[in-house]
Amino acid sequence: MKSIVKEQFLVSTFFTFYLVHSSQIGIGILSFQREISKDAQQDAWLSVIIAGLSIHILIWLIYRTLDQKHNDLVAVHDFCFGKVIGNILSILVLVYFLLSAFTVFRTYIQIIQVWVFPTIKTWQLALVLGVMIYYIVSGGFRILTGFSVWGVIIPAFLLLLLYFPLQYMNPRLLMPVFNHSVKEILLSTKASILLYVGFEWIFIYYPFIKDAEKGQKWAHLANGISTVLYLIVAVVTFMYINQDTLQHATWATLFMTKIIQLPFIERFEYIFILTWILVIIPTMCIPIWACTRILKRISINVKPKISLVFFILIMVVAATFIEDFVEVDKLGKFISNVGFYFLYLYIPFIFLMKLFRNQLTKMLS
Repeated sequence: MKSIVKEQFLVSTFFTFYLVHSSQIGIGILSFQREISKDAQQDAWLSVIIAGLSIHILIWLIYRTLDQKHNDLVAVHDFCFGKVIGNILSILVLVYFLLSAFTVFRTYIQIIQVWVFPTIKTWQLALVLGVMIYYIVSGGFRILTGFSVWGVIIPAFLLLLLYFPLQYMNPRLLMPVFNHSVKEILLSTKASILLYVGFEWIFIYYPFIKDAEKGQKWAHLANGISTVLYLIVAVVTFMYINQDTLQHATWATLFMTKIIQLPFIERFEYIFILTWILVIIPTMCIPIWACTRILKRISINVKPKISLVFFILIMVVAATFIEDFVEVDKLGKFISNVGFYFLYLYIPFIFLMKLFRNQLTKMLS
């Protein structure tokens, strides 16, 4: 059954751009350079382009899968597999979304502890972030859309900050170009996938977009700009930090902000990190909202605000059990692998299943 949303809860079509772009630019842009360069080194910028282009195909598949009769993933699951199996698949997607939100949640806590407040307890930061997430998500989808605008504006200023490392760049660090095998480039591309995770939430908030089918061009534009931004940051990083040093620079983007010196601010990276919370809000809150939406759609008699509290409590408690950087890093790699299979296996699979069911329905009618 299609998802029916009242007019007052809808947002304009062009907000698809903000929702997709803000979902892709979050915690990953602070540290992606080391991961993508492990296999392809200075040629890793190619993997950013390849990954970005592949996401355009997946966005097209999502919009071809959704239609007016089946306008979210729950409806598509029910149509393709029936109510029981469809609900099971929807719950599995819910778990994936929750893990995505938790990864950002715990990683940002790690950044605060390493760079700003080394002595603060994990549970204290988790509780503060949990309360913030509750108030934002409980405000509804239109509030989330408003925060996604900040998730576009603030990263744009990152381009201005790149002026400082550009003064010390060494273009020879990009040489030799095309010096790695296809296998190494593809391995680097796989590592780049986590950067683009977030656009798949279209599967859930599609019914909340006015004339949602017309939003595809905005989704493609958002992904294109995300790709360009990641490409610029990657190239500047590779020209500023040599590959040996980069493998030890966990947060390469933050590392570059340390050279910014202003007469009225001694430690600019503190301002940068604390301001970045506005950027990661969509990447934490939209998937949590999507989880509450899925529960509501699969006919489980749980009010969204109650399920919201439940999901936040899970994240707060789970965060206290992940104490050191190694465990946080393992969590990031795990969700990266899960995201890779969801994007490149499940999205094409559900597209083909929907296509098959449409053809079968036409034949039977």
